[in-house]
Amino acid sequence: MIISIVLIVIGFVFLIKGADFLVEGASQIAQKFHIPEIIIGLTIISIGTSMPELFVSTTSSLEGHSDMSIGNVVGSNIVNLLFILGTSSILSKIKIKKETKFIEIPICIIVTIIFLIICNSGKSITRVEGIFLIFLFTLFILYTIFMALKNKNLECKSEVKNTSTLKDIFNIILGIVALKLGGDLAVDNAVNVANYFGLSEKIISITILAIGTSLPELVTSVSAGIKGKTDIAIGNILGSNIFNILLIIGVSAVIQPITYNISYNKDLVILLISTLLLLIYTIIPPKNEMGKFKGILYVFIYIEYIICLLSI
Repeated sequence: MIISIVLIVIGFVFLIKGADFLVEGASQIAQKFHIPEIIIGLTIISIGTSMPELFVSTTSSLEGHSDMSIGNVVGSNIVNLLFILGTSSILSKIKIKKETKFIEIPICIIVTIIFLIICNSGKSITRVEGIFLIFLFTLFILYTIFMALKNKNLECKSEVKNTSTLKDIFNIILGIVALKLGGDLAVDNAVNVANYFGLSEKIISITILAIGTSLPELVTSVSAGIKGKTDIAIGNILGSNIFNILLIIGVSAVIQPITYNISYNKDLVILLISTLLLLIYTIIPPKNEMGKFKGILYVFIYIEYIICLLSI
């Protein structure tokens, strides 16, 4: 059992480092083709932080662990919103911009509602529904690129170095291999841990796997919050949550239709309410910002959620 836990941790390390290698290699190549840094930041780098969830969910789907495939995404989104954004706002006050209030948060709410409807439209998330989610993801990416080029006020989150193309390609390949290996280690050994303790795959995926695969978002958002770059802190969270549902579930369902467990409805409702609460935060004084009190409330809700989850 201890070996399985150690292997899960090793799997997380492979997932995180794999995402780093993939992002670094892809960013360098994109730069050499003179793709604007702002687009690199909004696409390659933003998607890169969601790579751990992508590989864990697709691996789970392929191996027939549908509960883990769904649980990893739902759990990661809840961790991102309640724990990571909450912690970030405790460390540093987060300002919520007009665009975030009227566009990004509502998009996040709409995407969650669409996902809830799709999940309950049948016994599984089909390939057609997966393609529909990927289509919505493409529209979201095009929207973010359009807004970025229009405003030209966002910065790329990585440093572009002068490296050889061969090294960049090697980093991409190394990143993909590490992500695949990390996904296999995390999923396979999480199943072992679940069986050993008599826990459901849902519990393991929505807690251990979700927290582990959300580490890139945790590091990025907390670091951004401490440095006062609150746009990155909240943008990373909302973007990641949208990516997780549209891209990860979409790709996973296209590869292998995902059987849906209706017990996840409660978790999706909690995610939806938590996102609505973020919108309410913008009108509760002090308006359009998240301070310590609002952050503590978010973290408290997350702790209560986990306690209730484990006590079932």
